[in-house]
Amino acid sequence: MTLVLTAHGSADPRSAATVRAVVDCIRRLRPTLDARVAFCEQNSPNLRDVLQAVPHGQAVVAPLLLADAYHARVDIPAMIAESGADVRQAGVLGEDDRLIHVLRQRLEHAGVSRLDHRVGVLVTAVGSSRPQANARTAQVAHELTLMTRWTATTAFATGPHPTLADAADALRERGATRLVVAPWFLAHGRITDRVATFARTHSIPMSAPLGAHRQVAETVLDRFDAAVATRAAAA
Repeated sequence: MTLVLTAHGSADPRSAATVRAVVDCIRRLRPTLDARVAFCEQNSPNLRDVLQAVPHGQAVVAPLLLADAYHARVDIPAMIAESGADVRQAGVLGEDDRLIHVLRQRLEHAGVSRLDHRVGVLVTAVGSSRPQANARTAQVAHELTLMTRWTATTAFATGPHPTLADAADALRERGATRLVVAPWFLAHGRITDRVATFARTHSIPMSAPLGAHRQVAETVLDRFDAAVATRAAAA
């Protein structure tokens, strides 16, 4: 069975580098698995080309996406259909507990103590045109504060409200005096650069994206295994 780790693609080389680092981690965790990289656009190899090269009926497309939104629901299924390949699409990574643990860890690496009650965290994500996707992303802020004394709320870097400025004001109103931005992103890119500009302008520290963490790779493998099991049950 082949795992095709599929990202949207970006003009920023840091994004593709992170995708390749995640698949390298997957290969270390499961050396016998045929794990390949593919992109929807802007980077190579393209998903259609990769699917045409995998064994018939022996692949799972695993989206390297946090939100169950347009790319997972429209872009990737359309490309699978256009390729004519007999493959199953796995679920997105979503608000997995392991990823929230990584997000919390990134904040600690940035010098934020779990016991600091002054901390207000702006969990910043890409907004979606799907309200359901935004609502699920908003759960991340609540889950992040478990086992800490932090206050947190969600901000969207694109699309819907609240904006970063709105969210910062809301946290201050709730008593937070030490703000920090936590990007709910897998990799650095142009959007996170805009978020970083906001953070610098307002003297707010910012932690790193999730990146090619072992627990990101483990979450991908769980989604892959679930898709393989579903396919086997349907056979």
